[in-house]
Amino acid sequence: MKEKQLKFETAPRMSADERKNQILRIAIDLFSKKGFKGTTTKEIAQIAGISEAMLFKHFASKDELYAAMLDYKSCQAGIEETFASLEEAIEKGADDEEIFYGLILKALRYHESDQEFLRLLLHSALEGHEFSELFVTRKIAPIYELLGKYIEKRQKEGVFRDDVNARLIVRAFLGMMVHHSMNKILWDSGQRLLQVSDEEAARSFSDILLNGIRNKEVGQ
Repeated sequence: MKEKQLKFETAPRMSADERKNQILRIAIDLFSKKGFKGTTTKEIAQIAGISEAMLFKHFASKDELYAAMLDYKSCQAGIEETFASLEEAIEKGADDEEIFYGLILKALRYHESDQEFLRLLLHSALEGHEFSELFVTRKIAPIYELLGKYIEKRQKEGVFRDDVNARLIVRAFLGMMVHHSMNKILWDSGQRLLQVSDEEAARSFSDILLNGIRNKEVGQ
């Protein structure tokens, strides 16, 4: 009986960058479907058609793999570009509506176009996995910092109420956005509870937020 060849023995040759991206795509797919506890590096390697040892030649440790996954998904989401455009909008003095509406709309559109990332983050959070902490530290904390400083600036200018913690406002802002995406993607994909375009949702959420934090005595 002819001995069955291992899958990695017949894997197509790829450049180092192509192989790394292949591994990342497979890892992200598996982690988003099966969770971090339900996926092993051996399984990732087998699907990639390589040995586990070869996988660790591309990513020296699991931590390195997780960091690369986050960078890969962040690049797809355009997170760094979003930060840059947000900083630019703040520096040029864009109005509050433009800043908050634009940020929400970009996020909602990305969540809908790449549901895999949201599932990946939920698995990591529910399992208490280090990927969740990595995401918060490297991607969420900067949002709190940037938006928090902007809100504090507007509070000092008298435009926003100063009796509310700026970071609580950031949390409320992110909460509306993320909860809407989770409903639309995970719990109410048929939109039985609410049928609304991303543009209408973004406009309504930004209006709700701004109407709640603006100083009514000063106005806009």
